[in-house]
Amino acid sequence: MPRNALLASIVLVLSVTAAVVSFVEGNWFGVVWVLMAGVASNLAWFYVRKERLERARAEQS
Repeated sequence: MPRNALLASIVLVLSVTAAVVSFVEGNWFGVVWVLMAGVASNLAWFYVRKERLERARAEQS
């Protein structure tokens, strides 16, 4: 797993945890954490897919 994807996954886990804690406490600020989790998830998938494509190109060459 690429380092950027790993860091994005860590941010994803932390933001989901923050969202759950925020909603349990009755704070609507958790919506911002959910949005951040979505962005982090997209970044993680982007970097994983990018590395897979680069590996496939390297194997073909």
